[in-house]
Amino acid sequence: MTDFLLVMWVSALIRLTRFQWALGGGTRWQSGEKLKLLFAGYNGTRNTGSDVRVNEMIRQIRHVLGPQNTDFSVMTQSFDRTKGYFEGTKQVFLPDLFPPFLYRETRKNHGVIACEGSMFKSKFANALTTMMIGSLGFASSENKISVGYGAEAGHMDSLIEKMCATYVKDSLVITRNPESQTVLGKLGIATELGTDTAWTFEPHPAAYGRKALREAGWDEKTPILVLCPIHPFVWPVKASIAKYLARVTTGAYKESQYRTVYFHESGAEVDRKYKKYIDGYIEATKAFQQKRKVFTILVAMERLDAVACRDIAAQIPGTPIFTSDDYDMYQIVSILRQCAYMVSSRYHGIVTCMPSLVASAGVTMDERIRNLMRERGHQHLFLTVDEADLGPKLLQIMETLVAEADSVRDGIARTVVGNLKVMARMGVILEDVVRRQYPEFPLAGCVRGWEDYLPPLSETLQQLAERYDASDAAMVAAR
Repeated sequence: MTDFLLVMWVSALIRLTRFQWALGGGTRWQSGEKLKLLFAGYNGTRNTGSDVRVNEMIRQIRHVLGPQNTDFSVMTQSFDRTKGYFEGTKQVFLPDLFPPFLYRETRKNHGVIACEGSMFKSKFANALTTMMIGSLGFASSENKISVGYGAEAGHMDSLIEKMCATYVKDSLVITRNPESQTVLGKLGIATELGTDTAWTFEPHPAAYGRKALREAGWDEKTPILVLCPIHPFVWPVKASIAKYLARVTTGAYKESQYRTVYFHESGAEVDRKYKKYIDGYIEATKAFQQKRKVFTILVAMERLDAVACRDIAAQIPGTPIFTSDDYDMYQIVSILRQCAYMVSSRYHGIVTCMPSLVASAGVTMDERIRNLMRERGHQHLFLTVDEADLGPKLLQIMETLVAEADSVRDGIARTVVGNLKVMARMGVILEDVVRRQYPEFPLAGCVRGWEDYLPPLSETLQQLAERYDASDAAMVAAR
């Protein structure tokens, strides 16, 4: 019922916005003024992946359109937790009850770029998907730029799916895999194939990560194994007025409350599945440590992941924990990139360490890591969170990372370079959208190379691009 009311609220405001626009209301872009774009996403919770991808999205689009021509705003749920992020961009506070905020904020801008990776799915929270659909719907209702950038689509509850088909039909969604195109295509939504935008992110230099690891006990010689666990069974988050009232009046649901009226899944079955998942990580890691000399660390890519990290560390004493609550995105990715091996249930744990060729595997709760591993040609390097015999199977994957390290890293490098080129194409697509929507906007008119549609690349990425561009060209010539 709460989801239904939220969808109805947003839908009513979109229809009101369309009516007001037809009568001359809203903000229209005028030639000579800066293009105001609102980046709508899930930032301010110290979800490292969300913050990294939005940071790079902003850098890329500003580079493509020209910093002198643009004025960007980005949503945040906590100014403290995004302090120092999104350079040159105004941050605007996103409240829990977001419909009035979206109605006001989208009207101030000339377009919306929807940022959330898990943009169209009910796996995590229908409220989040409603917000993403609403952001695009508000923009398209005023005939403004309305683009989902690096989006993923999966199963949606029927109510949300219908809303998506209704209010995203006039938007363009650039997906990060063909599977998402298929889902949205069935709803009549225009798509282009893209990728995630975290590939160009540059953290603090390696010296920072190495220093943090030394302070945690690393000897600078032993290979580092990093684990990025989550609590996969508390999703989706659902709004519940009844639970909220019970929480306020009796103190019930304290452990499962996400915030205000939003609550995680909870109960005996959730606890049973979670224990089995954590035990699998623990069993595999202990066995691997007995066979291999490694320095093991735990990294919480999102604040919520700290619980899983602490539960594993309790059974593997002495394992350092690095959490996104204590380390910002520049710090935590620098730490990740000093590792030799990774097992992660966080998609962006894997993506952000791939430029440094960390040999990585996944334990996945949804299609994101599965799709990435297939793209890399590493279908044998992922398991599911509810996998039978997770411990023994995960140990086998850890051993495979060691035995096949060179070929795994080669596949990773090729995937990074391939995704840089796809991300560059996203810049071309976005440029075309702006050209069609606002023909007088001063876009660069010359023919440019693919690198020119990316923000400035780090030396590491430049070297990977040069090496694998050259090797791929040589392979084609040999054929």
